[in-house]
Parts: sequence; structure tokens; C-alpha cells
Amino acid sequence: MWQGSVVSIQIAREASAPMETLGEVRAVPGRGLEGDRYFLGRGFYSPKASFGGREVTLIEVEAIEALWGGVVNAQGERLGIKLAPADARRNITTSGVPLGHLVDQAFWVGEVLVRGTRLCEPCKHLEDLTQPGVLGGLVHRGGLRAQILTEGVIRVGDVVRPRTA
Repeated sequence: MWQGSVVSIQIAREASAPMETLGEVRAVPGRGLEGDRYFLGRGFYSPKASFGGREVTLIEVEAIEALWGGVVNAQGERLGIKLAPADARRNITTSGVPLGHLVDQAFWVGEVLVRGTRLCEPCKHLEDLTQPGVLGGLVHRGGLRAQILTEGVIRVGDVVRPRTA
């Protein structure tokens, strides 16, 4: 059984605005993270919110770190892309959590129960806001979209664990 942790929490108050790093945030079912662009209906993809899954997004710190030295392009060259967790534009950065395996699975983020809805593949918008190579470097490692099932506060350092643990 795995167990990980929350490394960083980020929100942006407007579409394309820089992400703010927080120590804690309130998660609200059906809305998202208090103060975030999608909670406020101001996200880049808010007009497409009918297909859901934008309440909270998570990414593995290991995927962000792999951009620097581990990801190789088609020519066999290392990407060498340095991103801070906030640059990935996901709400929660985790460590030791197999996010790709949590689609359709409920799991705890601190005191908040969430359910993975689908992978959060990188998009051109993310690359436009960061740097070339990010889109390709995060394919299949861009994180997880999740639905918030219970209200509560998520804090940096919180344990992330399976629902059954």
C-alpha cells in the first residue's frame, strides 16, 4: 500500500494569472478550492466546465523534477526544463502518490476525500504559459483531475493515502 504527502498547494484567482502558493486551502464539493479560478468560474476552461473534473488538479513532484534531467526528446536530448510546482498550474503537488493509477478511485488528501476522474494531460495553454517542451515532457505525467467528495482543509504536509488505508 502506498502513502504520500502534499508538497505544495497552488491557486490562481483568474485565468492565466500566476499561481499563488498557499499553506492551506478549503476544498468544497461541487466547487473546487476556495479562491481558485475554477471555484470562481474564471478559469481558462470554465466555459467547458460541463464535462467536469476541474474541482481540483494534482501533479506528482517526481514528474516535475523529471523534466529537468529525466525526460528525453525525440533526438535523445535531455529537456533540462526547470519548473517550480506552481509553474505546472496544478492545485496540489504530491510526493510518493501514484496519481496515474487513481482514475475512478477515491483517496484521502489530508481530511478531504476526493475521487480521481481522469488524467490531466498537458495542453498548449500550459506550454504557452511556461516554456517549449513542457507539453511533450508531461504527456501521461501531467497529473490527475479529481472531484471533491467531502469538505475540509488541505494543508502542506498532509498525508495522501488510499481510501481503504
